[in-house]
Amino acid sequence: MKVGIEIGGTKLQLFATDGSGQVKERFRYEVDKTKGAEGILANISQTFKKLNTPITAVGVGFGGPINSETGQISTSYQIEGWAGLNLVSWLEEQTAAQTIRVENDANVAALGEALHGAGRGYRHVFYVTVGSGIGGGMIVDGQIYHGALPGEAELGHLWLVPPGVGTSGEASPGQTLEETCSGWAVDRQIRELLPQLPTDSPLRQMVEAATNEGRVGGEARFLHPAYEKSDPVAKMLIEQVGSVLALGLSHVTHLFHPQVIVLGGGLSLIGEPFRVAVKTALERFVMPAFRPAPLVFGAQLREEAVPIGAITML
Repeated sequence: MKVGIEIGGTKLQLFATDGSGQVKERFRYEVDKTKGAEGILANISQTFKKLNTPITAVGVGFGGPINSETGQISTSYQIEGWAGLNLVSWLEEQTAAQTIRVENDANVAALGEALHGAGRGYRHVFYVTVGSGIGGGMIVDGQIYHGALPGEAELGHLWLVPPGVGTSGEASPGQTLEETCSGWAVDRQIRELLPQLPTDSPLRQMVEAATNEGRVGGEARFLHPAYEKSDPVAKMLIEQVGSVLALGLSHVTHLFHPQVIVLGGGLSLIGEPFRVAVKTALERFVMPAFRPAPLVFGAQLREEAVPIGAITML
């Protein structure tokens, strides 16, 4: 049995295959940030015990920079307790698997989409995940592109506003793509805008209804249904976030010139309005010699991209 694992900032997924390579069991857990890495490792260990077939290989997509050769985790930007852990060694203690591979989650999702999803048939595929964080992965001829260790295409850490000193002499922390376009950043923008919205705003009504039911956070999930109800603020936010993300992707285009860019992660579930916003803005930001800009597709594997890609590595 092969097992593919996604370790993210908001969710943990484990997929197990049967003898023919087909996924036969799927496990999904919401991540409790207060329990840190220890809580996630406990969930993985407990899930292994539920599998009746011996595990022969394990692939992992981890949400943060990692040494893919040794399995040593550098850090997680969302969950405490990961820095310095050797995930390969821990998995060897938990299983009898002969093959264990650990990669950055965006690399793994990129592989899944390039070989089994939206990037099939293209040689140069760049995948960007827009979820609790923002990451990227580049696939060339069916292989993950690796730069110097650790870490890969950390797209979310591109500076939109560099740190420095403000006009009044105060220190300015700057602003990254992740701090502007990640799911948590968009959630925050919606919360800040909410009091200014009219009471008949579909976006305001949906968020307030969820809050009254105790479902706090994840406000970005209401952008698409609000857009479908012609909410102008939802439309504005989708176009604004899509445009800023496209600015980051223009750097990717100028550096690597991929044939295809695949949009994945939770925010990409907004769907076609988000894809169009990114594609339209990207065309403006790319230099004339590189136009038309790369094709922009929504992820076909959606939230299964990482565990499917993790199995594909094995």
